[in-house]
Amino acid sequence: MSTTDDRSTETEQKHFKPRGLSDRIAYRLVRFMRFFADAFFAGRYGHRAVILETVAAVPGMVGGAVQHLHALRKIKDDDGWIRTLLDEAENERMHLMTFIEVAKPNRFERFLIFIAQGVFFNLFFLLYLISSKTAHRVVGYLEEEAVYSYTEYLEGIDRGEYENIPAPQIAIDYWKLPEDARLRDVVIAVRADEADHRDTNHDFADQLSK
Repeated sequence: MSTTDDRSTETEQKHFKPRGLSDRIAYRLVRFMRFFADAFFAGRYGHRAVILETVAAVPGMVGGAVQHLHALRKIKDDDGWIRTLLDEAENERMHLMTFIEVAKPNRFERFLIFIAQGVFFNLFFLLYLISSKTAHRVVGYLEEEAVYSYTEYLEGIDRGEYENIPAPQIAIDYWKLPEDARLRDVVIAVRADEADHRDTNHDFADQLSK
């Protein structure tokens, strides 16, 4: 989670160029998922964020659990991976709780949350068991898309396309925002978090490739 002091309105957008077959598979998979997100939630960034964060909260928990079991089996230190991944899962969960307050999803969208989480959890768990490197690369690319999407959301707020409503109290408390914070401040904070997760997961994938 980014703090108030180091959070910037100018989060750098990066793209990791795929190297090798597994990276290309990871990238194509994420682009495929992006296609459906655009089809279902074009221009509805609050609702899009709810679905995005439902999926984004899964990898950290799966990775943390698998790395925990791996460390127990090998009787070795995890080099901080478990705590990093579990913190990522918690951070993404807070993103979800925040945007539920913003978007107020209806019953159908809550059903989509249920389906998306169930399907993605099982697929990602299998992927992590087969190739943890590819799994972390998928997350890195997902977070690249998240940074891109939140940048579009922020630009829409600045253009007046989306109402810059008061920030939910849960967001003010979590990111320690000013009491008069607005939605724009929340999007900036969330985007900075996603950029951190992007860089962390690409780094994990790089370490596993060695």
